[in-house]
Formats: sequence, C-alpha cells, structure tokens
Amino acid sequence: MSKIPILQPNQSYTFRSYFEMSFEPEDILAEFGYSLKRSSLNLQKSNIELDRLTNLKSRIEESLPYISLTSEAARRELLIAPILLDVIHYTRAQLRIEYPLIVTEQLKGSLDYYLHAERKLLVVEAKNADLARGFTQLAVELIAIDAWTDSQEANLQGAVSTGDIWQFGLLNREDKQITQDLNLYRVPADIEELLRILVAILGC
Repeated sequence: MSKIPILQPNQSYTFRSYFEMSFEPEDILAEFGYSLKRSSLNLQKSNIELDRLTNLKSRIEESLPYISLTSEAARRELLIAPILLDVIHYTRAQLRIEYPLIVTEQLKGSLDYYLHAERKLLVVEAKNADLARGFTQLAVELIAIDAWTDSQEANLQGAVSTGDIWQFGLLNREDKQITQDLNLYRVPADIEELLRILVAILGC
C-alpha cells in the first residue's frame, strides 16, 4: 500500500509551513528525496585570533539578566545578531537578513540569515523555541539552497538557534542526506567554540 503524500501538488508551501507541520522530519524530507541522519558532526574550528571575543561575551553576560527573551525578535536582535556581526568581522562575509528565496511552490520563503563568502555559505534559522521543528525548517531551507546555489561545495551547512542554544546541520549534496548534529552549543558558555565553528564554515 503506497503512502499518502504529505505535500499536495497544487498547494503552496513556505519554509515556515514545515515548522508548523506535525509530521516526522524524516517523512517531510523524504518528500524531496532526502534522508535524515542524527549524528555528532566533527565540525572544523577556526584557529584565527578572536580579538573581539572577550567583549562579545561580556556584553551578552551583562545584558542577559535585564532582557526578556520571550519573543523570537528579542532572541534574534539581542543574542544572534551580535554573534553574526562578529562573524562578519572575522570573515568579511556578506550577510542578508530575511533573504527571499523562491525555488518552487514547495520551496520558498525567507531565510532569517544568509551569509556567503566566495564559494562558502551559511544559513541560520532563528526560533523562539522548539529546536526540533526549527531544525526541520532549516533542513528544508538547505534543500532549497541545494537546488538554487551555483556553489560547487560538496556540503552545505546551516544552524538553527534560539539565541541561547545553537544546533548545526549539514547537507551532503551527493548522497542527498542531511545530518542533524547531536551536539548543542550554549550561549554564552560555549560562545568561543561556536564562533570558531561559524568562522570556519565561511572559510577562515
């Protein structure tokens, strides 16, 4: 007996639609011909001097007791954006916020953060909560990037973040497999390790 498709051929879906679905991530990704694997990613870390790290960490630690993180906007502006601005400082990557992307009627929407430097790119999806469903949305965004980009990189990388927690994902283009990292990175506790990974992804 054949399985009933999740996606209806005449219906339009945005990236946000996949966050709101209650289906299993594996089943959603299978609709696009991709598989899901959960494993610890051995992510490369940059060894460049992080000359603004101490300042970044102290600013975040100082402000956390006084800010409310009940909205996605607050987490994006107060926790995620400062980190990405420092990533730009180290990598000179181009940053696009709410970057519109249309590949098909099933693969379209806005990427919260899209960074690219030469042939390297990084997608960051910001969420207020529910990292698991947030990862499903990130995975679909990576599938859209795979179809859209002219990059020749074998792997595409992204991260989903609630601001204080980050999780990475990797899309292997040849195998059509997306790996969900089992490791989580906390802010501010793991901020140096997080920064070194983000910088390394963009080639520095």
